[in-house]
Amino acid sequence: MTVIPRPSDLAGEPVPQEVCGSCTAAETAGREDGEGSVQVQLDPRVQIGTAKVFAVYGKGGIGKSTTSSNLSVAFSKLGKRVLQIGCDPKHDSTFTLTKCLVPTVIDILESVNFHSEELRMEDFVYEGYNGVMCVEAGGPPAGTGCGGYVVGQTVKLLKEHHLLDDTDVVVFDVLGDVVCGGFAAPLQHADRALIVTANDFDSIFAMNRIAAAIQAKAKNYKVRVGGVIANRSAATDEIDRFCGRTGLRTLAHIRDLDVVRRSRLKKSTLFEMDPSDEVIAVQNEYLQLAEKLWAGVDPLTPTPLKDREIFDLLGYD
Repeated sequence: MTVIPRPSDLAGEPVPQEVCGSCTAAETAGREDGEGSVQVQLDPRVQIGTAKVFAVYGKGGIGKSTTSSNLSVAFSKLGKRVLQIGCDPKHDSTFTLTKCLVPTVIDILESVNFHSEELRMEDFVYEGYNGVMCVEAGGPPAGTGCGGYVVGQTVKLLKEHHLLDDTDVVVFDVLGDVVCGGFAAPLQHADRALIVTANDFDSIFAMNRIAAAIQAKAKNYKVRVGGVIANRSAATDEIDRFCGRTGLRTLAHIRDLDVVRRSRLKKSTLFEMDPSDEVIAVQNEYLQLAEKLWAGVDPLTPTPLKDREIFDLLGYD
């Protein structure tokens, strides 16, 4: 992984002749993610392959890991071979699947002085509920490094061990707001990006920024916005208003149910909870979402709003 400044930012400095091993500066000079961006380029030779790849984003604390884990199980209930990759230094994306905090890829690589050839697949891949395979990429040490490097190393390791060859669906669960190109790196692998939001201003404000980041990546990569997952919300009126204005759509509505909170406390997915009307209803919502995503959702090209426009749209004075 190499950070590539925009040509205008080099201020007369010589341009490096090699980028990401096989791409020269001349080949990548026109591939900018947006005005003022500092790109994070992953090795273009490392591709996930034939699996359908979804990247789940959303405001910090909005329930992305809960959503990702239950969506992964829903795919597995449809008979799909599923891999969930947690992309957060907290490495807690998969704990409801594995019932523990598994070591991160970076921790494991560090233990062998980054000699990946010494690793076996079982050193960093863990089987979770209903056969969902789980990997925690982790993150760089606090205040140092780049999340893009971590994502790149994780995908490279999975390719080396041929795990991706036997996978139908990959779900990237990515930490909160997209504040830099590093944690936008999963978008370089994804087919569709999904945005998790609640029916409140802060979540929708974050969704707007995430949509802008996805649109920036879509200039150079195959990723497109798939849609919105309304989470922890009884109503969706504010989400609907924002989607109507920007060209987004809601794919699923996960209501604010106490059983979701209780499932986290039990270190379980919703598919492991005792059956009740509300449990069955939310399970069906996830199953319908998985069916919809597997069948394919049309790509969206939303038009993100300026900050002032969001304030005006959602009625803030």
